[in-house]
Amino acid sequence: MIRALILLMLPLVAQAETVRVATYNTELSRKGPGLLLRDIQRDDAQVQAVVDVLVTVQPDILALQGIDWDMDGLALTALADALRAAGLDYPHLFAAQPNNGIDSGLDLDGDGRTQGPGDSQGWGLFTGHGGLAVLSRYEIAQDETQDFAPLLWSELPGAELPVVNGAPYPSAQAQAAQRLSSTGHWVVPVTTPFGHLNLMTFHATPPVFDGPEDRNGLRNRDEIRFWSLLLDGRLGPAPEGPFVIAGDANLDPGKSDGRTETIAALISDPRLQDPQPKTAEGDAATVNWKAVGELRVDYVLPSADLQVVNSGVFWPSPGDQMRETAQRASRHRVVWVDVALP
Repeated sequence: MIRALILLMLPLVAQAETVRVATYNTELSRKGPGLLLRDIQRDDAQVQAVVDVLVTVQPDILALQGIDWDMDGLALTALADALRAAGLDYPHLFAAQPNNGIDSGLDLDGDGRTQGPGDSQGWGLFTGHGGLAVLSRYEIAQDETQDFAPLLWSELPGAELPVVNGAPYPSAQAQAAQRLSSTGHWVVPVTTPFGHLNLMTFHATPPVFDGPEDRNGLRNRDEIRFWSLLLDGRLGPAPEGPFVIAGDANLDPGKSDGRTETIAALISDPRLQDPQPKTAEGDAATVNWKAVGELRVDYVLPSADLQVVNSGVFWPSPGDQMRETAQRASRHRVVWVDVALP
């Protein structure tokens, strides 16, 4: 009888298991190719601080921004090795080439010149500068991942591209070639203890550093709108099953200079939920920029069919030794959410 009860309870135990999904803009990008790999290999202080923060938070599935991409994945593998040595093992990795640093051959930023960082499909000093990565304790279905980085901005339904004096800015030719993603938009399927989970990740452009044409503000708007359109099935078949949107939107719903209504619309979409994670002291900010102060720009948004068990923004209290470590690592903070099937 007891054996039969245990067997009946096993599915409930499996369903109750939680998965911690986190996003973190590490700001590990360097000014040249190969420099991040060099710094990881020589135990750079910032790299070690990032490792210490992640080991403390212990995510199961981790979306990273601000990590330079290279074709052989050497920097990402080296970072995973450093994490493993510190006690946090991610046997499954994914990183596709970002739009950062892909030369367009055109003047995309309207400065009258070509071949500058702003003339790449995504701002970058070199190919792969400031890319994305996914690290996971659980198996990633590599063959089923979707990379929307090649999608042209003009092809996005409802796209609003910049116009000056009634003409496309900086030119019709530039707009015909401009991709939507400043870094990338990925759907990464992960096999978790409670089944299939789609991790949807991105890093949107800052809605500043432009002119009255609002090129970056408009692009940021449409990079965020992308997710609603994907769920609508307007960019192909909508992903099926539970999902989590995790990434850096570069937009605060209340205090940013960009189109704040866009991120407000996303986090209020009934198909997902906003756990409104906070620090232990009740602070919802996820970044602290000296010029503008604290903002909420990093998000982990589970689908409505998932149970949110817990959530938080990792930012130690003043006087805690980890506070200095977190400050050394990045201006951004780790945002995490524990999810399960209800």
